[in-house]
Amino acid sequence: MLKEAITYSIANDQNVRLVQLTDPHLFADDEGHLLGVNTAHSLAAVISTVKALNYPADLLLATGDISQDFSANSYRNFVEAIKPLQLPCHYLPGNHDDPRIMHLHMQGNRVYGQQRILIGNWQLILLDSTVRGKPGGHLAEAEWQLIRDAIAAEPERHVLLVMHHNPIKVGCAWLDQHWLDNGDELLAEMAQYPQIKGMLWGHVHQQLDKTHQSDAGKINLMATPSTCIQFKPQSSYFALDMVQPGYRLLELRADGSIITNVYRVPGERFSPDVQASGY
Repeated sequence: MLKEAITYSIANDQNVRLVQLTDPHLFADDEGHLLGVNTAHSLAAVISTVKALNYPADLLLATGDISQDFSANSYRNFVEAIKPLQLPCHYLPGNHDDPRIMHLHMQGNRVYGQQRILIGNWQLILLDSTVRGKPGGHLAEAEWQLIRDAIAAEPERHVLLVMHHNPIKVGCAWLDQHWLDNGDELLAEMAQYPQIKGMLWGHVHQQLDKTHQSDAGKINLMATPSTCIQFKPQSSYFALDMVQPGYRLLELRADGSIITNVYRVPGERFSPDVQASGY
């Protein structure tokens, strides 16, 4: 049975605007640090930066690794932290999350864990790419079927697939061990659907923007920086980047095109401890 969608009343000829926050790695204690960065403070700084832009967003997407310590309070802290944005929030789990605890405590006004969103001329499909106890990802058959059934139910809508793990390798040898292990198959099958216009994820703590071209059309491939620590791109070993925490804004146009940019907290407020361990 196809999972029920949340529907937003936006005209089909209007563009859809999204904010993506990913990988905040929050703790039960607001003073918790990850590799030298206070993750609650860095998330608050990102949210302040989003607000300062006055971007007329329709939705907030939270794409996993909300928690670092699997605590109920870390999820409640996130719900409290995003209140200033005054946006409906749709979330999915990452490999650092406990889905059971997450769904119990990611609760609040307009905070949703459903996997289908219908808005304007678009369908957003939020996928669970996690494998319990493993840092890498895998899409189970139920997730594949969800995509197929959702497209069949709404064939006229453009589709954005949203997940935690990277479906393509990003060029970091240590990090690419923990990618979506059936990502190649996903991209090959999804490229057959002209409805699919983009894939969006977190996990890699760095920006990536590529396109995949097929006979069915172009798919935007987008990875977004973490709201806390960043991983150094193109590194063969674990290495932290010194760029600031970030987030992504997207405009899903009614014609199926996607306009997107990554933004970062200004200045040099957050500096990870390159000698620290514990990720």
